[in-house]
Amino acid sequence: MGAEGGGGGGSSSGLTRRRGCSCTKDDFLPEESFKSWGNYVNALKETPARLVDRVLTRSSEQGELEVKARSEHDMKKTLNWWDLMWFGMGAVIGAGIFVLTGLEARDEAGPAVVLSYVVSGISALLSVFCYTEFAIEIPVAGGSFAYMRVELGDFVAFIAAGNILLEYVIGGAAVARSWTSYFATLCNHKARLMSTKGSSRLNYIASVVHILVIAFIIICGLLNANVKNFTPFAPYGVRGVFKASAVLFFAYVGFDAVSTMA
Repeated sequence: MGAEGGGGGGSSSGLTRRRGCSCTKDDFLPEESFKSWGNYVNALKETPARLVDRVLTRSSEQGELEVKARSEHDMKKTLNWWDLMWFGMGAVIGAGIFVLTGLEARDEAGPAVVLSYVVSGISALLSVFCYTEFAIEIPVAGGSFAYMRVELGDFVAFIAAGNILLEYVIGGAAVARSWTSYFATLCNHKARLMSTKGSSRLNYIASVVHILVIAFIIICGLLNANVKNFTPFAPYGVRGVFKASAVLFFAYVGFDAVSTMA
């Protein structure tokens, strides 16, 4: 009976081992391409044609709307036009006015940097019209990705999606997390991120403060202005004005964020 019990124990152990290793290749590679070497080779042969098809394929407005309808879930709306306006203004003030203006005035445009902002502003305005038209024609979540997918195809949309992820997740999130940590430490609180609505409120409070600071700088600058500083007005010529405008366009990236959030 001892031997029989031992045998039963060995059998049970064997069953346990088999149950623990019950995964098969199909669990990890369920696609038809991996069923056999022949299927795999055929799939490799079809890869160039599939890549060409992916590059040239374009989605349709109706298709994007159908995908949204199939999800049966809409993102909860927590922002309104007021929040979006201040998000855009916050991006313009932070990235452009406080950071880029002085550098471009010194290195490229001189006092003519005001004309560089005009050129950049007109370019941004035309881009905003395009974003507005896309947002109305294709009212789905995704912003730039959805627009690119319909207008230029899946491949361009894939590249745009990668850029968006790098911009917002890596760049924006890292800066926001660092700033939050410093600010919370200054206020003797734990560094916990707020909701989107809470971030919006903090954003337009900070933007109002920035606008007051800018107004103070303008008033004090006018009171102490020296006309001689405007000579020469464009030391680097027209080329310098447009080179500066290419960089200063970054100050208007707020409309991209507004379009994506909208």
